[in-house]
Amino acid sequence: MPVPAALTTLPELFNAFNQLRVLIVGDVMMDAYVWGKATRLSPEAPVPVVNVSRMENRLGGAANVALNVQALGATPLLCAVIGEDQGGNQLVDLLHSTGLSAEGIVRSSYRPTTVKQRILAQGQQLLRIDSEVETDLNAEENKQLTTRYEMLLAQADVVIFEDYDKGVLTEAGIHHFIALARQRGIPTVVDPKKKNFLAYQHCTLFKPNLKELREGLKLEFGEPDTDRTGFEAAVARLREVLTPEIVLVTLSEHGVFAQRQQEKTYLPAHLRSISDVSGAGDTVISIAALCVALGLPVAVMAALANLGGGLVCEQVGVVPIEKQLLLEEAQQVGLLK
Repeated sequence: MPVPAALTTLPELFNAFNQLRVLIVGDVMMDAYVWGKATRLSPEAPVPVVNVSRMENRLGGAANVALNVQALGATPLLCAVIGEDQGGNQLVDLLHSTGLSAEGIVRSSYRPTTVKQRILAQGQQLLRIDSEVETDLNAEENKQLTTRYEMLLAQADVVIFEDYDKGVLTEAGIHHFIALARQRGIPTVVDPKKKNFLAYQHCTLFKPNLKELREGLKLEFGEPDTDRTGFEAAVARLREVLTPEIVLVTLSEHGVFAQRQQEKTYLPAHLRSISDVSGAGDTVISIAALCVALGLPVAVMAALANLGGGLVCEQVGVVPIEKQLLLEEAQQVGLLK
C-alpha cells in the first residue's frame, strides 16, 4: 500500500494526525444515564421503581465524533445548533470540561437541545426518554449556523457532516456547505441518515452502513457475502447519483467495503470480543476523515477505519478510540506492509 512519501511508517502517519484541524458540522446531542436498583413495582402502575445511585451526562452525536477526532490527536472544530435550555447549558459545560471549543455552537430559543436519557437498573435499560425535535432550522438559525461554518471552514483541513436527521443539516444547507468546501479545496466526509441521504452530491467520501444504503436508495439486496452483485449494483447507483470520490460502506460483522473509481476493497472484520457496537460508526468516520485529509490510499484508509471500529466495539458504551491502542494493533497486523 503506497502512502505519501513523508508518511512511510505508522508512527509518522499517527503523528501527522496531530497537525490536522477537522470541522464537524451536524447534530450534537447529550446522552444522559441514570443508574439504580429496581427491587419493587410501583403501587401507582405496573412499572419498576428505580432507586437512583448514579447519574452521568456524556457527549453524543456529532460531539462524540469530535471526541474521537480529539483522541486521535487532531483538533476538532464543532459546528451545531442547540437550545437555550438546561440541556444546552450542560452540553456546553461538557464541551469545556473535555477541552472542546464551543465557538461554533449556536444557541437557539426555538428548539430544545437533543437529550437522550437512559434509565438503567441491574445493568438493563428499562426506558429511554428522548427530548428533541426533528424540524429543519428556521431562517435565523440557518443564518447563524452558516456564519459559524464559514468562520471555522477557513481553519479546517477536512469537513465531517454528521447527520442524525434532527434538522440541523438541511438539503439547501448541505449543498451550500459542500460547495464552499469544494471552492477552497477542502475534502468533505459524510456520515448520512435517511432524510438527507441524496443531498450530499459531490462530497469526497460517503459512508453509509448497509441499512442506510438500502433505505437511502430504496433498493433491496442481500448481504455482500451472499449477494455481491446486488450490493455492488447499489454502490454503483449511489456513485451515479451522488458522484462521491470515495464510497465507504460499513458491513457490521462482515467488515467494510471501499471504492474509489474502479478500485474496490473488501476487508473482513477483525475477530474480537464484541461488547457494544455503539459509537463504532463515529470512530470509523473520524479515522476516515483524517486519512482523507492526508491523501492516503483508499485501502489504507479503509483498513485503519475498520480496525478502529472493531476496537471500540470491545468497550462498553459509547467511548472514543484509544490512539496508542490503535497504533499498536495497526503495527501488529502490518497495516502499511
